[in-house]
Amino acid sequence: MDGNGRWAEKRGLPRAVGHTRGAEVFRKIATACKDLGVEYLTVYAFSTENNRRPEDEVSAILGLLRKYLLESIEKMERDGIRLKFLGNLDILPPDYRKLVRETDEISKRVCGMQANVCFNYGGRDELVRAVKRLGGAEPTEQALSDCLDTAGIPDPDLIIRPGGEKRLSNFLLWQAAYAELIFTDTLWPDFTKEELVAAFEVFSARKRRYGGVDR
Repeated sequence: MDGNGRWAEKRGLPRAVGHTRGAEVFRKIATACKDLGVEYLTVYAFSTENNRRPEDEVSAILGLLRKYLLESIEKMERDGIRLKFLGNLDILPPDYRKLVRETDEISKRVCGMQANVCFNYGGRDELVRAVKRLGGAEPTEQALSDCLDTAGIPDPDLIIRPGGEKRLSNFLLWQAAYAELIFTDTLWPDFTKEELVAAFEVFSARKRRYGGVDR
């Protein structure tokens, strides 16, 4: 969900305002994905590298996370959206981790789309943690996949990156091996359902060969 800070700066606003707007757009896009029949939506909310940002910006993002957790606990069952957090959550205060565990429990009772939120997440960090979990087991692709934060979640079919940058930025490095990629200059706070649908239409026209050839 790239471009929140730049969106705010272009308008002469504090970067935190951009993150607030970005959180609102996430809610709208999550609802749109559910209505369109998407089974899994994974968003990059806060990377391991984002910890280097100014303290006030990180604090504002944590405040938005708490607000979203409280709202989710209240609305998940009604909205039919399951919630799962990916990443190293050890940096979160104990009360935040308690809220995450509560969303995990509620998700077990919900049937519907699953929204995965990557928080304090980095693809390289995830792989390091997965190898540690693997221990002395035989390092097969399946064994390593089972030790990732995304264990049990299908690999992404499509990755959409707004904000104008054309790179993965440490996002789902293992899982994205055969994902289709779409880049857009639209900053995340301006991203709409219409642009989401347009990306789906581009995706539907692509041929996915997974290293093979057409027959």
